[in-house]
Amino acid sequence: MKRRLLLAAATGSALALGGCASQSIDQYRNDKPVLDLKEYFNGTLDAYGVFTDRSGSVVKRFTVVMNCSWQGDQGVLDEDFTYSDGTKQKRIWRLTRLADGRYTGTADDVIGTAQGQARGNAFYWAYTLSLPVDGSVYEVRFDDWMYLMTDKVMLNKATMSKFGVKLGEVTLSFTRR
Repeated sequence: MKRRLLLAAATGSALALGGCASQSIDQYRNDKPVLDLKEYFNGTLDAYGVFTDRSGSVVKRFTVVMNCSWQGDQGVLDEDFTYSDGTKQKRIWRLTRLADGRYTGTADDVIGTAQGQARGNAFYWAYTLSLPVDGSVYEVRFDDWMYLMTDKVMLNKATMSKFGVKLGEVTLSFTRR
């Protein structure tokens, strides 16, 4: 009987852990249209997004105007945010294109260096952001998944977490002008 319980517990644990497995960028390698960050993030883009808390309630809406340019393998994404409460924010990403679809990036409010990789129509981007909230600043992990839908439209879903605990999600739609 103990052996059966132990086997059942081990099987249940394996299934539970398997259910937590995250997606891999390689699963998108054959998906079209193929995303080339240098091509897509070039020129002016408009983005529309929402931040939702853990329960799925919209906490903030925002728009972003992005002016993007590249010189060789060095890119600049100059982002101007306008939030539903009237506040504004600016972030300037400095990206470097590496081999094998990999990218690194920095911005003034990003701690350390962001790491990412593109495959097929998808791009995975991970970084830690200094996030101001109600007079305090928190270090929050972002795991971004971007999916190129057409040559003009890309969708982005980012999970925000701290100490491994999900805080909420950011959902964005990018449109090239």
